[in-house]
Amino acid sequence: MQRRKMAAAVALVALLPWSAMAQNGADWPTKPVRLLVGSAPGGGTDAMARAVADRLAPLLKQPVVVENRPGVSNTLAADVTAKSTDGHTMVMGVVTAHAIAPHLLKLNYDSNKDLVPVAFVGSVPNVLVVGNGLPVQSVNELVALAKKEPGRINYASSGTGSTQHIAAEMFKDAAGIDITHVPYKGSSAALVDLVGGQVQMSFDTMPSVIGQIKNGKLRALAVTTPQRNAQLPGVPTMAEAGLPGVQASAWYGVYMPSATSKAVQQRVHDEVNKVLAMPETRTRLEAVGAELAPMAQADFVSFHNAEYKRFGDIIRKNNIKID
Repeated sequence: MQRRKMAAAVALVALLPWSAMAQNGADWPTKPVRLLVGSAPGGGTDAMARAVADRLAPLLKQPVVVENRPGVSNTLAADVTAKSTDGHTMVMGVVTAHAIAPHLLKLNYDSNKDLVPVAFVGSVPNVLVVGNGLPVQSVNELVALAKKEPGRINYASSGTGSTQHIAAEMFKDAAGIDITHVPYKGSSAALVDLVGGQVQMSFDTMPSVIGQIKNGKLRALAVTTPQRNAQLPGVPTMAEAGLPGVQASAWYGVYMPSATSKAVQQRVHDEVNKVLAMPETRTRLEAVGAELAPMAQADFVSFHNAEYKRFGDIIRKNNIKID
């Protein structure tokens, strides 16, 4: 009888989700860790994830495998993470998935309840760039041209609801101009047409456009962050250009399922911050315009909540919808 009871207890524990059992951060992980990315290889989120994963694995003493799950405005990877029960899955979260998409899409998970912000990594500014065929050298000249010829200027984005789209809508609203949105399936296709002159402007992210800016194929007019970026010191902020309300950046951070034990969350938070403090990590990411900004986990949670509300307000004010 006693043996049968013990066997039944063991079987029950085996059936319990990992979250129901206490996890000791010092003993975790016990197998390879998956770091999911909601976009294709080569993008900004992927670059952030791989820079962290490469240095995180030795600290965790287990492989950290970057797994790309592109689709649905970066939310597919977040969805998989939210529903994971293996105790070893996390996602490189991005503003699009965690603060924007929940206001535009019907998701199969709750971004605020099913996932928890664990370690903030940093951000990259959106940059207002124009093609060489547009005869403007500043934000003021761009606004003047848009007012002189309403509807002539088309702006590209990597898709409806992207930071590029929302930043441009903020600009359009603040400047009181009429410009037309042309959504693409990703930044690569958008930039091809921007360089080729099929569209005239974009608020793309720094990693996507820094190469084209430096080789002269695109002209940078402003960055959408409060301070200038070290990679483009001569480019003013939108505030310096007279439009202080136009602030948007693609920020990144590690999220885990909300059932993850506090001990494991703390372990991941501490180890990611160690990675961000490494000179080689900073050099690798700052080269593409990233601004690393480690913060306490509680501050990351507060930041997430504030950004969720801010973008929700912007989306409702500008009546932004997924077509």
